[in-house]
Amino acid sequence: MGQEFSFDVVSKVDMQGVEDAVNTCMKEISTRFDFKGSISRLELDKKTGEILLYSDDEYKLKSVYDILQTRLVKRGAPLKNFVPQKIELAAGSTVRQAVKIQQGIPSDKAKEMAQVVKQSGLKAQPSIQSDQIRISSRSKDELQQVMALLRSKDFGLELQFTNYR
Repeated sequence: MGQEFSFDVVSKVDMQGVEDAVNTCMKEISTRFDFKGSISRLELDKKTGEILLYSDDEYKLKSVYDILQTRLVKRGAPLKNFVPQKIELAAGSTVRQAVKIQQGIPSDKAKEMAQVVKQSGLKAQPSIQSDQIRISSRSKDELQQVMALLRSKDFGLELQFTNYR
């Protein structure tokens, strides 16, 4: 009777899909007429989890970012997990922008989610485990309700539910 059921709430981005999207963007930029003679390019830094965008001016930089978003969507990457940073001036009157890739759930968001689950009155226990949250309960129905509750709120990142047992 006392069996516990649980699932993990995670937020992961498929880096292979991101790499493919960046490579496709580079090909598209090199063939597009409006980028002819432009220094526009993208670089994926896997160590820091960032995509660096470079271009001649802010207008072209925004176009590069739009192309990137389109490619990421086609690869099924959650756009909520890509956080554009401030546009900076670079050498030779060019501009650059870093786009941070959010892997895992930051601790402040995890605390916020755990609080939402506790306040809901559902009989489920959230426990924060580094960059994910494990939700456990004796009732599978309660777990389904917790999933629906978390989906209904916007925490600023894409959530996936794994290890359902």
